[in-house]
Amino acid sequence: MTSPTSKSADREKVVSKLPSWLRQELKVRAAQHGVDIQDAVESGINSWRGLGSNLSPVDTSGAESFATFLPAAQWTEFRGDCKDRGVSLIQGLAQSVQLWLDSHPAPSVKRPATVRRIVVCNQKGGVGKTAITAGTGEALAENPSKLVPVRVSKHFAALLDSDGSDPLTLEDLPGLGQRVLLVDFDPQGHLTKQLGHQPLPMDGDSLTSHMAGDGKGDLRELIVSIEEESFGGRLHLLPSCTDAFLLDVRLASVRAREAALERALAPIESDYDVILIDCPPSLGLSMDAAVYYGRRRPDEIPGNSGVLIVVQAEDSSADAYDLLTTQIEDMRGDLSLELDYLGIVVNHYDARRGFIATSSLQSWVDIKDPRVVGVIGDLKEQKEAVRMKRPLLSYAPRCDQSVGMRALAREISK
Repeated sequence: MTSPTSKSADREKVVSKLPSWLRQELKVRAAQHGVDIQDAVESGINSWRGLGSNLSPVDTSGAESFATFLPAAQWTEFRGDCKDRGVSLIQGLAQSVQLWLDSHPAPSVKRPATVRRIVVCNQKGGVGKTAITAGTGEALAENPSKLVPVRVSKHFAALLDSDGSDPLTLEDLPGLGQRVLLVDFDPQGHLTKQLGHQPLPMDGDSLTSHMAGDGKGDLRELIVSIEEESFGGRLHLLPSCTDAFLLDVRLASVRAREAALERALAPIESDYDVILIDCPPSLGLSMDAAVYYGRRRPDEIPGNSGVLIVVQAEDSSADAYDLLTTQIEDMRGDLSLELDYLGIVVNHYDARRGFIATSSLQSWVDIKDPRVVGVIGDLKEQKEAVRMKRPLLSYAPRCDQSVGMRALAREISK
């Protein structure tokens, strides 16, 4: 049911019935077009009343109660029109809604002009880079024809004034429907294992081999799909291989080694809208290659690609952050790179830990550039999803961490 807004104070509440499938489709389509359900119903009724003949009947079996707000007198006039045309009020309303749906088809998913390359990193281990990589990718790939709960707030500092409860509002929005590749660039293989797959065998092909110029086949053959209904075949994984421990050694003798990751992934970029790199806790040559991959390309809009830094609300993350940003700034200067910071994600946040957590979050918020683009709580669902080897957003789609991941994905997609 929709609620009246200030601009529609002259509306009246009306109650009728609609079949559940039609009501759900109306809810999704209205959200996709960014309009209120009440406005969609009003428009559909006006269009129906303007027709010269009746439409084909809509199956209204199993219709359930449906309420909305319409302009004063419209409902009364509509009831009269239904009587004059010899159709029930429920059938007239169903035809009006279907007419609006037919004239407002689902919008196509917006694809980036240049594949987005998101490098998720921090020199410190244990901050949750893998969880943020997976969760962001999952949020980007969710079904655009389904509504999912998203935490909506432009001011993450609101958390500082809370007592541990979430002060941010929830809104049901369509999934983003992006074609996403998660790249497990960490030899420890946590991303691969958490999503229910095994690392690639040492004696086979791997991303490391392709980066070193020794690829044995098509890189696409190594990619696996994350088979969950909510992702509809849009979420893929390039698994890790333990040979990545040798990557820095192998890159030392490679020509233009900073571009090795880009050369390896270039043949598959056209298959995806977004590629996320789950980086190792390292500042070696492999990190140089990841940072270079996230640079802004010619004609690419600012903020389309770049570096997403994951931290925790504690002091050691600040030390690691300084080391990482120093390396990034050195590469910017040495190679004349245009490299965008997509933001900082404060992970594993729990205000109940007191002053250390809240003051540290405030310090991150105070940085401004890069700005905090996400605050993800330290809750049990993520750990449970890892134990079950399932994506968080399909294992617990309505938990606080999931709605926060969706907010993060939208924040860095603006």
